[in-house]
Amino acid sequence: MATLKEVGGYKLGNLIIEGKTKQVYDVPTSPGNCILVSKDRITAGDGVKSHQLVGKSVISNKTNAKVFEILNKIGLKTAFIKSVADNAFLSRKCEMIPIEWVTRRLATGSFLRRHPGVKEGYRFTPVKHETFFKDDANHDPQWSEEQIISAEFKVNGVVIGKHEVDLMTKTSILVFEILEKVWQTRDCALIDMKIEFGVDEQGVLLVADIIDSDSWRLWPSGDKRLMVDKQVYRNLTTVTDKDLDTVKRNFEWIANQLDHLIPPNNHLVVIVMGSPADKDHCDKIKRYCEELGLNVEIRVASAHKTTDFALEIVSFYEGLCIPIIFIAVAGRSNGLGPVLSGNTDFPVINCPPGSRDDLSRDIWSSLNVPSGLGCSTVMYPETAAICAATNIALSNYIVWSRLRLKRLGYFESIPKADKIVRN
Repeated sequence: MATLKEVGGYKLGNLIIEGKTKQVYDVPTSPGNCILVSKDRITAGDGVKSHQLVGKSVISNKTNAKVFEILNKIGLKTAFIKSVADNAFLSRKCEMIPIEWVTRRLATGSFLRRHPGVKEGYRFTPVKHETFFKDDANHDPQWSEEQIISAEFKVNGVVIGKHEVDLMTKTSILVFEILEKVWQTRDCALIDMKIEFGVDEQGVLLVADIIDSDSWRLWPSGDKRLMVDKQVYRNLTTVTDKDLDTVKRNFEWIANQLDHLIPPNNHLVVIVMGSPADKDHCDKIKRYCEELGLNVEIRVASAHKTTDFALEIVSFYEGLCIPIIFIAVAGRSNGLGPVLSGNTDFPVINCPPGSRDDLSRDIWSSLNVPSGLGCSTVMYPETAAICAATNIALSNYIVWSRLRLKRLGYFESIPKADKIVRN
């Protein structure tokens, strides 16, 4: 592939690196960024098998963009910025860590060769995670966590130690679990996949490189015979033009399926407060909900003083025919939550306002409810938001992923805080 001068309106600088299926260029007008250009090339066996596949670069770039747009929407730290041409995208410029991070749900492929006696289709719960050193000459040997740590890779000034390895492992698993849920919405099983990481010029660890149909195994309806991934090409002993057309159509099918993978944003969290005096408390709940990707509305209704109006509010939202979560905010004698719960089949969460002293006295009206009611009670705005999110997450992988990412954030931030304290 010839060296390029311009892509998508960006004047290209030096060719940073060229691989089997892509070129990476510096972008002088966009400091800290680079452009990755895909090739019309498909390879297997560390490049031993290689064929021209016209149109693959466009399909690969389309697939990669859609995957990273999902990951970015969730809030994962990635190098991807945006597509700039049919076959190219703008990315943070990273120094890459020479390790492939592989996550598996089912045993197949090379895992079976390395683990004789394991039956194909053995299901890993939790998922199986493996790492491989990128070295074509030696067929990308498997490395242990200890080998990666001992290598002491220094990448853009960051020494890759135990914490970084643990973080990349957990992030790899998170990426797999997110995309597994994504593909489940299309009745397609994600069997395994690989990703790579880089460190940008600010020292930030990012999911980087390309995620496309070279990166995973996909079995529609969980049936290996229907596979639509690169394994179809790997399995070919001889390769005809008809075979390559089949591979290309499979890749196109995957890219087209990704158009349908963003879940409908059709849920609503309705915060009902018993008095306008509770608005600050409700605003906190709303802020936490929105951080988790929830749609929120705030209403005012008193179960004691305006019972009919409170029930009108319930009827209105039930009539929307979308998933609804009610959060009841009422202090003193909380009749609001139990009344809402007794008149709707949607979840109701009590989150009474007030000081700790007030709550120690008033919370019993939220806890000691009549039989037949199922409203739950939490004390803090963030807890109310998380409780609402876990309900929506049952059918919305974006919200589920935000919750999972929140847990990953604790793993990243708390050890950093501990290191600061120790030093």
